[in-house]
Parts: sequence; C-alpha cells; structure tokens
Amino acid sequence: MKRRTLLASAALAFGLGTAAFADDPTTVGFIYVGPVGDGGWTYEHEQGRKAVVEAFGDKVKTIYQESVPEGADAERAITQMALSGADLIFTTSFGYMDPTIAVAQKFPNVKFEHATGYKQADNVSVYSARFYEGRAVQGHIAGNMTKTNKIGYIASFPIPEVIRGINAAYIHAKKVNPDVEFSIVWAYTWFDPAKEADAARALIENGADVILQHTDSTAPQAAAKEAGNVITFGQASDMADYAPYPRVSSIIDNWGPYYIKRVQDVMDGTWTSTSTWDGIAPGMVGIGEISDAVPAEVKASALALKDSIASGEYHTFTGPLKKQDGSDWLAEGETADDGTLAGMSFYVEGITGDIPN
Repeated sequence: MKRRTLLASAALAFGLGTAAFADDPTTVGFIYVGPVGDGGWTYEHEQGRKAVVEAFGDKVKTIYQESVPEGADAERAITQMALSGADLIFTTSFGYMDPTIAVAQKFPNVKFEHATGYKQADNVSVYSARFYEGRAVQGHIAGNMTKTNKIGYIASFPIPEVIRGINAAYIHAKKVNPDVEFSIVWAYTWFDPAKEADAARALIENGADVILQHTDSTAPQAAAKEAGNVITFGQASDMADYAPYPRVSSIIDNWGPYYIKRVQDVMDGTWTSTSTWDGIAPGMVGIGEISDAVPAEVKASALALKDSIASGEYHTFTGPLKKQDGSDWLAEGETADDGTLAGMSFYVEGITGDIPN
C-alpha cells in the first residue's frame, strides 16, 4: 500500500476526509532499452512521455530510466521504480516481458504496460504497433528504386515482430520488382551504432543500394550517406536529419495518444488489463514524408498503398503466398490471421538464408 493511501486511511479513521490527498500526482514510470537520444525507438517513447506531461501537467509526475539491458538488470530497474511509488510503469522493449511479469506479481497494486510482448496479468497490459504495415510501404518504395536489385536489411533479434517486418518488406518489394533480392544481417542488438554501421557497410559492399533496418540508431543512415547512391528509411522515428537523401521516408511510432489514454484510465480508476495492436489506421504507425528523391509516380503509388491498408481495403499479408520451404501458406485472396502473425517464425518464399535460433 502506498504512503498516500495509508495517510488517506488514517484521515478517514479520524474523520478528516481525503480531500487533502486528492491532488497527489499520478506517478508514471518508463523503462527504456536505449538512450533517449538514440534518434529512433527510445526517442519516440520519450516523446510519448513528454506528451503525457503536456496533457496532464502537474497532475502527473513522470520518471524514467534509460539504457536498461534486457534480463536481470531490467527486473532490478522495474522493481526499484515500483518501490519508488510509481502507479503505472511502461516497460518498452520485448526483452522486458518476463521481468515485467515477475515484478508485477510482487506489486499487485501497480499497473504495468509492456511494449511488444504477449504475456498479460491482472495488472499487466501489452501493447504494440503493426510496424509491418509500414514495412510494406517501405518495401514498395525500395523495390521500385533499387538499381542493383539488392536490398539489405539490418535485423535486430529473430523474434516474430522482426520476422514479420522482413516478410512484409520483401513481399511488397517483390511485387513491383520480381528480380529483387534481400540480404539480411542479424545484429543481435537494438541499439549499437558501431555494429549497425558495420552491418550497413557490409551490405553496401555486397551491392545493396537500399538499406532497411530494424535497429534503433541513425548509424546506417550515416553509412549510406558516406557511401553515396544508397537509400535508407527511418526506423521508429523520422530520422529527418538524413532527408531528403539517403533517408527517403520512415516508419514513425506514435505512442503519445496511447500513453495519454492509459494514464487517464489509471486516474479514472478504469484501467484494466488489455492487449492493443494498432497500425496505420489509428495512427500508431505513421509514414514519414516521402522525399522528392522518390519519383512522383512511386510516391503516389506508395501513398495509395498506405491508404488502402489504413482503410482496411488491403491486408499486408494477402495470398497467394507460400512459405520459404515452398509449402502453401495463404490461398488466393486469403489474409493472415493475427495469431499466425503474432507468432511468425518463418520466411516467405523467395527469401534466402535461415532464421537464427
């Protein structure tokens, strides 16, 4: 029980009422996997935190810890945040899932929100975005713009979220350019600028003139700029410092509205454990401005694809599609169900190489 709850109980016992405690701010915590200045994933979560502050003013107190490694360090950091009096804690990386569940069991009166995971509890919600919808738009542009027909992809960890993105980008690049090839480098990190830059340079040396990334720093953008004649796409954040070239568009994660709603739910006493997976239509996934480096007709068709996804007219994973091993997956016109997408562990037909264990 929190200190202010104990005080309020004492006030009631003495007939003093609780008005004096009604204005206590709601404390909202954030656990970040990277630095707030990473220019990508964590930067956008930090913008969400700032949106909460702007929306609620002195009704909230926000705290955060950045660059928290996944695993045991995360459990310690989340525990400390709960002990510090947080009412609601957002844990913003896949590898925080089990630590979040473990801490939540010890603090049943604290509400937890875990990003990109799937394990829930009475006081643990999960939320994520359909990033793969944005990857489809990126793949469409990439397939149209590559001159070498070689597209490089810097992947973080072999989890369904990342595999979905690779497949979505490949499918839509292949639709507009049947000769396209994907080369995938697994970086085994979310944020490591040196490693990300090395991966980008290796892909460029191998002939890739388009680089996609599911890592969080702007290092691949810098490597592409250094190489020249290589296009890139912002990941999680706009990365507009590299526009109009090499960064020709981006996926932007917009967490602010979700964070504001969930904080309001805590304040109202209506918070319940939920599972949220939103995409382009509700605005959780944004497509950054497509620069003039992209031909007008390609820009127009990319925006049309975005609009058809947003309206529900088109699903990113629509058959006919086969798995990498040639087995049937989706028949003509059939669309993938969320259960399959949530647990995706296979490449689609045409992608070479194995998914690491």
